[in-house]
This record gives sequence, structure tokens and C-alpha cells, in this order.
Amino acid sequence: MSELFYPHGGGAELSTRLYADLLSKANFNVVVLTNRFSGEPEVSKKGNLTIYRLPLFRRNGSVKYSILKRFDVLFSSFVKKMMKWADWVYVPRFWYSAIPLAKAYRKPVITHLHDYIPVCPLSNLYDVSKDAVCNQNSLLCPPKCIYAYGRKNGAGFGETLSSIALNSTIGRYFGKLVELSDAVICVSKVQKDILIKNEPSLFDKTYVIYNPLPELSCIEMEGDDFGYFGGPNYLKGFCTLCQSMIKIKRSNPKLKIHATRFPKSKEQPTKSLNKLGFVLHGKLDKDEYEKLYKQVRSVIVPSIWHEPWPYVVVEAIVRGRFVIASRIGGIPEQVEECKSAILCEPKNPKQLTEAIDFVKSLNRENITELGLKSRENFLRRFDNETTIKSFIGICEHLT
Repeated sequence: MSELFYPHGGGAELSTRLYADLLSKANFNVVVLTNRFSGEPEVSKKGNLTIYRLPLFRRNGSVKYSILKRFDVLFSSFVKKMMKWADWVYVPRFWYSAIPLAKAYRKPVITHLHDYIPVCPLSNLYDVSKDAVCNQNSLLCPPKCIYAYGRKNGAGFGETLSSIALNSTIGRYFGKLVELSDAVICVSKVQKDILIKNEPSLFDKTYVIYNPLPELSCIEMEGDDFGYFGGPNYLKGFCTLCQSMIKIKRSNPKLKIHATRFPKSKEQPTKSLNKLGFVLHGKLDKDEYEKLYKQVRSVIVPSIWHEPWPYVVVEAIVRGRFVIASRIGGIPEQVEECKSAILCEPKNPKQLTEAIDFVKSLNRENITELGLKSRENFLRRFDNETTIKSFIGICEHLT
């Protein structure tokens, strides 16, 4: 039960799609219930995978809370029929209201966590009002943190007040709903450690399974630019990257960073960013994205929050690119044996500048060789066969 299903959403939804495909290929009958967007069929089927698309919500608005309001769908005869049919119910994102219903039908529930929502309604464990990783052991985010987070992300005053009301009330019960699950999957060891520290009651039912890998080929390197794919997101470390570029332009005025997911807006300081060396792109399709990848020798991931398992790092390594990233969250686990990776302390523009200068000094042949070795090690450490066997093992344990 996934309110969004790839290609909608981001890394969590990509992981859900990959799990659905892998399970169906392993002879499981997989039924996905998700939202229906304009132009999509109500039902699609491929092999053992069937996708039912229901009118759950519109494109705009908070998906996290929109899905919780749809009790009419949850208690419909169709969903009840699916509950009776299923051997296991899998909740990979925010449809937590389905957990108690599944338990009412005595079905084992597997909840997959791609963030920290059981212990943080905002899901990121970062207090924007203090500009620091949150360290409070509470399920209630301070209103000033929620307010600062909303305003930092461009939310209007009314939208921010609504966020405060929802995250300060309903959001504090997410953890209680997750506790009803029979198994909880984390995507990295550090995510599990943080979760258990804040919610010890989940210790006995929490597992770590690294996310499945998408089928990606190594892309030939034709340029010497850099790539950043996090958009103007504060938590993705874009501010740190801008500070670093100010320093870099003094010694490397021709250095370019291709940055994606930047909306076309008059308010966006495009000219200022261009002067710093940024080449801004919107959301690219597959062909545009691969064409851009050919121009970059390294991917920069300067996140300041504990990202559990960012797919942007996965793709960079599998594509054979050098990675410059923050030493935070699950990133150190991802690049543990990678020769083509440098980790910097979060919010440290000096270290980031030095890392970019170092990678810029390497010749393309060296980067290509290091990238291929890292790719080989990475694919050996995180193969899909091990991932799906671990997932099936949890299912069998709950039978």
C-alpha cells in the first residue's frame, strides 16, 4: 500500500518499485494500491505484478496527511477484499492508517522506513530553528522547528500554520502506528541505530536491508564538470555548496556544476548562481539525465541531515563517477570500500572546497579507473539477490 509509486515520488518510491518487480519475478503475486494521476490507467498488469490506481488525492498538498484522511477508501469493499486476499501487507511510506486495519484482519504487516518519521513528524530529525541535528527524545516537534522548516522551504504563512497543527498533533502518533507492525525495515545501520535510540520498543522487530539497486550501466565520461542533483533544498546542503563555490571561483573560474531540480521561477537568483558556476536544470527525463551525466566527472552530495540511503550516491558509484559527499547518515556505509569517494564534514565549505579542488586536479583516466573499481566493489557488496532473499526471509519468519 503505497500512496505514491514510481515514477512518482523519489528514492523511497523507486525502492518500492524495485521490490515489487523483484518479488514478482520471485513468483510472488504482488498487488500495489496507489494513487491515480491524470492519464494513467486504473489497472495495469505485468506478469505477477498488478497495480491498482485509486483516486486518493490531487498532485498538490501534503501526501503524508492526505492519505490518512481517506478512510472511505481504506474501509471500502475493494480494500477489504485485498486485505482478505493478502498473505502480507507491506507499507513502504506513509499509509500508516492501513496498519491497524491489516492487524484487524490478522495479517502480518511489514513497514519500511526511508526516513525518521516514527520519531520525527517532519521525518528528518533536523531542527532548522537551531540549524542542527535534532537530539531531543520526543515524538513532538517544537512548533518553532516546524515553522522554521516550512518557511525555509518556501511555504506560505497559512501552509506553515497548517503544518504546525498537523505535525504537532497527528504526527506524534505515527510512531504508535508503526509499533503495531510485525516487522520494520531500515535501509542502513545508522538509521536503525538512531531509530532504536529514540524508540527502544522497536528493537526486537527492526531489520536492516539495503535498498535494491536499479539497473544502471556505466556511462562514458566526456566532460570534466561536476554534478549536484538535490535542488535548492536546504537539507541537501545547497547553501554549503554555494559557500564553497565562492571560494573555488577565485582559483578555478571556469569550473562548472550542473545542478538539477531547480524550478523555473522569477524569484530564483539564477544570474547569481550562474556567476558562481552553476548550470541550472529542471527535472530531466531519462535521456537528458544520461546526457548530462556524460559531462560530469564527480557528483557532489553535501547533505546536512542523516540521509539513510541516498540513491544519488548509489547512482554515482554505479555510473562510475567520483563521489564527494557528507560524512553523515548512511553515506559512509555506502562508500565504505570505494576508492573514488571523499567524505567531508557536513556544513564545512572549506573541506568541500578542498575535495572539489582535489578531484578537479585528477586526470580523467585516473577517475575512470577508480570509478570502475568502486563500481565493481559496490555491486559485489550490495547485490539484489541478497536484498530480496533478506526480504523474503522476513516474510517467511512472519508466516
